[in-house]
Amino acid sequence: MAVVEGVQEVSFPSGSGRPMRGAFAPPPPGSEPRPGVIVIHEIFGLNTDIREKVKQVAAMGYAAMAPDLYDTGGPRLLCVAKTMRTLTRGRGGAFDDLEAARRWLAGQPGVDGSRMGAIGFCLGGGFALLFAAKAPLGASAVFYGAVPKERDLIEGVCPVIGSYGGRDRVFRGQAPRLERFLSEMAVPHDVKTYPDAGHSFVSDHHGVAAKLSAWGPMKVGFNPEAADDAWVRVRSFFGEHLG
Repeated sequence: MAVVEGVQEVSFPSGSGRPMRGAFAPPPPGSEPRPGVIVIHEIFGLNTDIREKVKQVAAMGYAAMAPDLYDTGGPRLLCVAKTMRTLTRGRGGAFDDLEAARRWLAGQPGVDGSRMGAIGFCLGGGFALLFAAKAPLGASAVFYGAVPKERDLIEGVCPVIGSYGGRDRVFRGQAPRLERFLSEMAVPHDVKTYPDAGHSFVSDHHGVAAKLSAWGPMKVGFNPEAADDAWVRVRSFFGEHLG
């Protein structure tokens, strides 16, 4: 199990009531109640990178928690497939688990449950967008996440900040669609495409899979300039809409 300083391993009741793993960065003891942010992982699951994202969100002044959406008791590959299918359908167990995580985080000491947000990456970015249309959130950050083709699937969404890589040929059409939908609905938003960045540009992944993906159509790879700018935008946007 990965260990990241300042991030606790926790268990909370999932949507089905079964215990589910999560990574939690609590508010400092004695601090004023602060907003909570649900961090939604990539297709790789709740790994060290996502725990670092939890820590990064907490450093911005929020209580942050990342649920492990694959912790459902079945074989991992089946859990991954079910989670992806849930995102495609726009409903199902993973959304129930995210709502359970939101309620758990909202009820923690030092968390202002009336001010809640979400941030997601890739697979989690798609969830962060759809979940923001279902849950009582004040802001949602979507990093290179899928956008539904039908606008009605995100009707009622909260303010959204979206960040995409211009070299990512698989997801490059998502940003203009998101911009169009949010503008049509008059939802406060900030959607930006970074021309020199590919997919997953805020994560420094290692290993053979990461190297192979860098040559594929998604051009997966860490881009520090784009990542730094995106985090500055998220800090400002969340500060405006979550406080």
